[in-house]
Amino acid sequence: MAMTFHVDIVSAEESIYSGTAHMLVAPAEQGEVGILPRHSQFVALLKPGEIRVKVSESGEEHHIFISGGLLEVQPHVVTVLADTAIRAKDLDEAEALEAKQRAEDALANRKADFDYAKAQSELIEAAARLRMIQKLRKSTNQ
Repeated sequence: MAMTFHVDIVSAEESIYSGTAHMLVAPAEQGEVGILPRHSQFVALLKPGEIRVKVSESGEEHHIFISGGLLEVQPHVVTVLADTAIRAKDLDEAEALEAKQRAEDALANRKADFDYAKAQSELIEAAARLRMIQKLRKSTNQ
């Protein structure tokens, strides 16, 4: 029997995934990290992107978009505390394109009370969401 570990992925709104996994891949700020059972302990900041949870040896995966957060790795438990988390099947391309356009417009039309960091963060998140949608579309078309 293959080794597994427990994974919890939660956002402020809800628990997105709770179960066992063979592997987890997450977008850490210093680069993508892959977690296997009995991984050494660490904590990392996450950037907007895709979390992949491999739930079976046959390759079945859950894809989850996060807008950033925190990853805690223990030898038998991995916890993701996400600012926002959305299951891949719930991603809306039109909404992501609209959010990207709003952020680009805000950056182009700055005003005195403009929050540059917030607009830039929203643009990065929308672009990451679109990349994930396009990647998933390519993988289902192959």
